[in-house]
Amino acid sequence: MDKKLMLGNEAVARGLYEAGCRVISSYPGTPSTEITEFSASYEEMYCEWAPNEKVAMETACGAAIAGARSFCAMKHVGLNVAADPLFTASYTGINAGMVIVVADDPGMHSSQNEQDSRHYARASKIMMLEPADSSECLNYAKLAYSLSEKFDTPVILRLTTRVAHSRSLCVLSDRVDAGLKEYEKNPAKYVMMPAMAKGRHVVVENRIAAQTEWAETAGINTVEYNDTKIGVITAGNTHNYAKEALGKNASYLKLGCVWPLPVKLIKDFAAKCDKIYVIEELDGFIEAHCKQLGIEVSGKDVFTPLGEYSQALVSKVILGKENEFACADIEIPGRPPVLCAGCPHRSLFYTLKNEKVTVSGDIGCYTLGALQPLGMIDTCICMGASISSLHGRNKANPENAAKSVAVIGDSTFIHSGITGLINVAYNKSNSVVIVLDNSTTGMTGHQENPTTGKTIRGELTTSVNIEQLASAIGIKDVRVVDPYNLTQTREAVKAALAFDGPSLIISRRPCALLKSVKHNPPLKIDTDKCTACKSCMRIGCPAISMKNGKAAIDFTQCVGCGVCTQLCKFSAITEREA
Repeated sequence: MDKKLMLGNEAVARGLYEAGCRVISSYPGTPSTEITEFSASYEEMYCEWAPNEKVAMETACGAAIAGARSFCAMKHVGLNVAADPLFTASYTGINAGMVIVVADDPGMHSSQNEQDSRHYARASKIMMLEPADSSECLNYAKLAYSLSEKFDTPVILRLTTRVAHSRSLCVLSDRVDAGLKEYEKNPAKYVMMPAMAKGRHVVVENRIAAQTEWAETAGINTVEYNDTKIGVITAGNTHNYAKEALGKNASYLKLGCVWPLPVKLIKDFAAKCDKIYVIEELDGFIEAHCKQLGIEVSGKDVFTPLGEYSQALVSKVILGKENEFACADIEIPGRPPVLCAGCPHRSLFYTLKNEKVTVSGDIGCYTLGALQPLGMIDTCICMGASISSLHGRNKANPENAAKSVAVIGDSTFIHSGITGLINVAYNKSNSVVIVLDNSTTGMTGHQENPTTGKTIRGELTTSVNIEQLASAIGIKDVRVVDPYNLTQTREAVKAALAFDGPSLIISRRPCALLKSVKHNPPLKIDTDKCTACKSCMRIGCPAISMKNGKAAIDFTQCVGCGVCTQLCKFSAITEREA
């Protein structure tokens, strides 16, 4: 058998392949994105980027009911978007296996909250497995399909950032062709009208009872007895931390199935240990289950509900050992996130700052516009909320309309901004919406979306024309600008703010990091002309700094966008000689 060191997300994709998955639909979201990207390298599986997570899950549901093993992936906040089909798919069940990956982000490396998706498994009454390393990512993905078809239900695979983006050794197997199951018309099972749904709820409750019984002896729920003075109940990556920190000083119950949770297995383990700790990142999910069983455990009373855990934290809390796993005492300079050199969003935000407007922001690279020296995002709630919240703001106080805008990226606009814009048009909202169209889904690593004209595999396809879409829903004032042109951008913003009615500005310039983008030669500072007025510093470009009392441009970062030349009144910025 072949062995390979694999990223957790890569291992999940391999598991899908080996299990005979046929249809994959996802929306990119860190830390889940690479699963679908790796899956697209297997020609045997159909892969697509969906407009949003709800559409992706509905696509996977349809494929599974039609008889094909299916899959969808999303980050934790994406599961909020897909919650509607999730809860009903629990009732309808599936035909062929359906697996859902949700990747949580403890520590908020790239997210707006630390949501614990295990609550969704319990609330929707859907089984959830949680791998601890890449090998388990691969094997649990395959197991999930077996369980999905055994219990006639979707199965959720929960990852965290550390598991999704870490590597460990995996054993590879050949693909098993699961075939295409025959679809049988069955309205009582698949049509969730109240009368049918009442009957299916009974099935769901019986299924949970059967799954709980399965969890009691499941091979992925393992017990290791060492010193029984300390007993540790873990799941996922926290098991790795516990093992490294405690070694043979503790006994372990590792739960691979985190919903439904076993009862007898946990009680038996607890009875043999003097002191029980539940180590789990984010909420006290397993802890609450243990306490409901009448088991005395320590969990969130000693472990934080915030952020990621570590070996050092486990050692400190349980053994009282400080600095047991301390890193080398090296002072590492801070690297705050920043818009890239040549980012088309920067000049747009600079224009908005000069106009002194309030900005309703959204999820994407442009959220970094909240940071100084631009400081031009006032709110950021969730995907698509910029347009809807601006509408609410302006309806609450119409005087805001002349000095407030919403900004949203092209991919986010497709994801959940269109309905907000329809609401703006339908309810006669005097609001200015700016779509920052950089021709990609930038923050998650340059995935295609319905505005780019290409599929996940680079095949040419139809593309959404944002201007025509806006016109079709009733937006009469539509403008397209190149954000590198400060004068054009400023005039468009002024005109839109003055317009009586809904307005749309499309700030269109491809992401500076796209391979297809050809840049101008880098710029340089003529130190004889530079007066150190620092006007060029106001846009916050990382390629520009002050050295020896004069402005300086790092030619390795500069892409020659020319925005800074429009700020310099002394013509001190020129092209670098070849």
